[in-house]
Amino acid sequence: MRLPRFLTPKTVVSAHCDLPCGVYDPAQARIEAESVKAIAEKYQANTDPEFRTRAILIKEQRAELVKHHLWVLWTDYFKPPHFEKYPNLHQLFNEATKLAGASGAKGSVDPAVADQLLGKIEEISKIFWETKQA
Repeated sequence: MRLPRFLTPKTVVSAHCDLPCGVYDPAQARIEAESVKAIAEKYQANTDPEFRTRAILIKEQRAELVKHHLWVLWTDYFKPPHFEKYPNLHQLFNEATKLAGASGAKGSVDPAVADQLLGKIEEISKIFWETKQA
């Protein structure tokens, strides 16, 4: 079914992302991953069972937010030309989201796992900022 002429847009615009750029930033994932690491360190330094239970709960919530922010970048910001220019980008996101998930920081209280996650986020961030220069 065709739209009546008066409903047809007068101007066609296109944007790289869902909204004009400026709303996406890997810093959101990094901040949550830094929280995951800090919580893991505090967990290791405290033997109180109630504290440890709360720490695990909060760490898992923060790790889930890391995954969310990474997925938004992966699916909403990065487009096919980026994946062509950076052929390892899909693999990088896959590794980062797994490091944030149950087999990674979400399921571990080892600060070293959070460091690995932060490293992957840094790699993604470097590519992100390179794309913003283009």
